[in-house]
Amino acid sequence: MALSVYLPDDWEDSCHAELEQHLRPTVRLYRGGSLPDVPFRVLVSGRPSAEQLQASSALRTLIIPFAGIPTESRTLVRQVRPDLAVHNLHHNAIPTAESAIALLMSLAKHLLPADRDLRRGDWGVRYRPDPGRLLSGKNATVIGFGAVGRRVAGLCQALGMRMTAIRRRRPSLAQIDGLAVRDGDALLEVLAETDVLLLCVPETAETRGLLDATALDRLPRGALLVNVARGDIVDEQACFEALQSGQLGGAAFDAWWRYPEDEASRSSTLPAECPFWELDNVVLSPHRGGRSDETGRLRGLHLAGLLNAADRKDPVPNRVDLDRGY
Repeated sequence: MALSVYLPDDWEDSCHAELEQHLRPTVRLYRGGSLPDVPFRVLVSGRPSAEQLQASSALRTLIIPFAGIPTESRTLVRQVRPDLAVHNLHHNAIPTAESAIALLMSLAKHLLPADRDLRRGDWGVRYRPDPGRLLSGKNATVIGFGAVGRRVAGLCQALGMRMTAIRRRRPSLAQIDGLAVRDGDALLEVLAETDVLLLCVPETAETRGLLDATALDRLPRGALLVNVARGDIVDEQACFEALQSGQLGGAAFDAWWRYPEDEASRSSTLPAECPFWELDNVVLSPHRGGRSDETGRLRGLHLAGLLNAADRKDPVPNRVDLDRGY
């Protein structure tokens, strides 16, 4: 029996091409805004409507085609279809991890200020004490040890950094992939020995405001921060003050506290209340870390993997716990 799948959203051509190439022949896709006239078993949408969730009595699975689940979608599913199994995609793990390292390197090596000066013909940084940081041999901590965090940790290890991972659930092993793994209760203890802190954790009620003034003060003076997770995991005011005082030696953000509300405001929305853009020890990126020129291909490939598993009646990866929000 064919697996019927409804995809109401329009994606990149490369995504659809990858799906068609890798899907099992018994998977049937129905695309477009109009509800299909067949009972579909899988709905693929990050922000489904109540009508879509209730349209098919055969619906058993919702796939969120990106990492995490929007709050409004989580609330709606719990209200109208709490019986659904919800899964998401981690196709963005590789580009996000690469972006985290790019942000870290830009920050540690002061690449952007040097680039800015040289564009004006100013070679001064070459002849002054170099502000660049050596990363090899330093202690790095990644908070969040999922698809992105594991890749970030591996890349940091390849740079010669000593890695520790913080995960919220108590780890069954003290070491995974050659790095120390601790639970959330050890956060302040670990931060006290952290030269580089990388945030790769989902935003939930547990992680919102996790990096507050107390946590920032626990870091060694001059530590570096990279956030490729969500803005609200960090206390904005406390972070800004820590950067001003030098308690934080620098920070690189791909996730922010404010976003454009509509298309018209995309060219005129500053990403925070505090003026981080006025600080030379900050690198800014407009929440594009999970994107690349191959995003569509990766999305299609990973989605095909989940749909093929459902078609084979195998366990479908990346199950979302609606109570926890990830």
